[in-house]
Amino acid sequence: MHTTNTKIKVDIGIEEQERQKIAQGLSRLLADTYTLYLKTHNFHWNVTGPMFRTLHLMFEQQYNELALAVDLIAERIRTLGFPAPGTYSDYAKLSSITETLGVPKAEDMIRLLVEGQEAVVRTARSVFPITEKVNDEPTADLLTQRMQVHEKTAWMLRSLLEG
Repeated sequence: MHTTNTKIKVDIGIEEQERQKIAQGLSRLLADTYTLYLKTHNFHWNVTGPMFRTLHLMFEQQYNELALAVDLIAERIRTLGFPAPGTYSDYAKLSSITETLGVPKAEDMIRLLVEGQEAVVRTARSVFPITEKVNDEPTADLLTQRMQVHEKTAWMLRSLLEG
């Protein structure tokens, strides 16, 4: 049996070149989100100190939300007709968030997660111009939702550092 690897055309009213640019931006967002997921999960496992219970539970809520988000972002990339990156080496190249080596103190974990949350917001915001240019409302909606979550989470984490 002979099979050919033909690409089925995606015709959703956005040209392939623009869809590819959006998919590339979403791939960076996916990499940031997955990297932040891993960092948050790591901190959940390893946090210690007087704020242990609060942070352990908060980090768990955050990494669970991020786990759902990576799926939504990857599925949007696929909807646009492109493969979603899915390896650590891909994420290392695409992410603006760096890994944290060792086990920081609880307060440093909070600061690092604030930085990570804000980095995801900046990445999401950077994709907006191309989505607006081509009227890609579904991607714009996804980006808006992600920015709302990450901005609120950054605020909540920052609130723990005040006082």
